[in-house]
Amino acid sequence: MKIDFANLQYQYKLYKDEIDEAIHRVLDSSHYIMGKEVESLEFALESFTQSKYAITCSSGTDSLLLAMMALDIQADDEVITTPFTFIATAETIAFLKAKPVFVDIDEQTYNIDASKIEEKITNKTKAIIAVSLYGQVCDMDAISKIANKYNLKVIIDGAQSFGSTFNGVMDSFLGDISTSSFFPSKPLGCFGDGGVVFTNNKNIAEKIKSLRIHGQSERYYHKYIGLAGRMDAIQCAIVNAKLKHYKKDLALRQEVAKQYDKALQDRDVITPFIDKRVSSVFAQYSLRVKNSDKLQQKLTTNNIPTAIHYPKPLHLQECFSYLEYNRGDFPIAEMISKEIISLPMNPYLGLDEILYMCRHI
Repeated sequence: MKIDFANLQYQYKLYKDEIDEAIHRVLDSSHYIMGKEVESLEFALESFTQSKYAITCSSGTDSLLLAMMALDIQADDEVITTPFTFIATAETIAFLKAKPVFVDIDEQTYNIDASKIEEKITNKTKAIIAVSLYGQVCDMDAISKIANKYNLKVIIDGAQSFGSTFNGVMDSFLGDISTSSFFPSKPLGCFGDGGVVFTNNKNIAEKIKSLRIHGQSERYYHKYIGLAGRMDAIQCAIVNAKLKHYKKDLALRQEVAKQYDKALQDRDVITPFIDKRVSSVFAQYSLRVKNSDKLQQKLTTNNIPTAIHYPKPLHLQECFSYLEYNRGDFPIAEMISKEIISLPMNPYLGLDEILYMCRHI
């Protein structure tokens, strides 16, 4: 049996007519930058999430960059976040010459441990970036309480969690700004790079709209130093076509996760823990095992693809050596990085495929 990790080809074939029609609609119009397709997707995203403003952009990484630029994060400001995430979370902080300040993670959810945030706050702290790892939102009750106490801004890095909820509220509606990614392998992906920024604040929304087109207030008049952060019209049209099926796909992802849980309940592994306040979109289905490297080798020999998200926490990455963190500073993140392994996760995995993988595990 050969199993596809994300099964993007199957999804394309499933929605081929609608996706092809959307692509050709753009080709026929020859309107590739901004315009109707971009506006249509942004309206659809606002309707789906109930957020007041959805601003598409060129990638999930740029969505974080735009969020911090909109909040006027400056050199030497401090932004608190997790060391157990994709590098873009902290990379964008450093890109603005601000300082990433790491906080260890919760051993069950793998998200930032909110109980350890307050001790890292200084007079330079301006924001908290809460990463919704693997599709599960952080403890937003605790994080919001801390942010309100110290007058800090909260950015949700929802690159892996579009459509997830916390206490029944979509993560796109949480925080001062919420971001997401449409990278192809995300739960809702395009056929290249794309991202989105959500906010309920009109002033922030208007600034982000300007920042993504070189800080323009009107054509060739520039209010801010910005960037080329637009999402292409073709990619917007593709995401819009797929968004119509997204609720169904999310339900299927959650069903796949339940089947994994059931098949693995008697195995010597730790399956994903989901906070009862949260609905996860399961961007990944990640196990913890003591011998993850050996398990990965065994599964590979049986045509079962896997991934390690993530093998080296950010505080130990060479590019962040200037922060002068040491091994042992964030023991939970370091432990999880040695034990974590992600199995194939997509809405179209069959029970026979799941049972096949779990037998080898």
